[in-house]
Amino acid sequence: MHLAAAIPIIRIFSEEKAREFYVDFLGFTIDWEHRFEANFPLYAQVSRSDLILHLSEHHGDATPGSTIFVPVQDIDALHAELQRKDYKYGKPGIEVEPWGKMLETIDPFGNRIRFSESPKEEGSEA
Repeated sequence: MHLAAAIPIIRIFSEEKAREFYVDFLGFTIDWEHRFEANFPLYAQVSRSDLILHLSEHHGDATPGSTIFVPVQDIDALHAELQRKDYKYGKPGIEVEPWGKMLETIDPFGNRIRFSESPKEEGSEA
């Protein structure tokens, strides 16, 4: 038996705000979009590197205010990239915790994404 990586479903309420945050700010790519008909809620997949998320406007899909924990390499580069974008609704910083560096950002719907880089072990290469 093999279990694959989970794909979190994130509840969204505005396609425009979701695009502004996930695509324009965080740099995700829209892989595909689905609607049952023209005037129906959006269900879409976005990705960046190995991280895949599903965004859903459907009532009952996911809970607003959820948190996703994302391991990352070179969190300083991610931070610099986000700072250059000068996103109006969020200016995330890096916090150093005993378990590593954390960069948390909150989407327009109250969902948190915690990017985390573990401390480098002594003797390991960067």
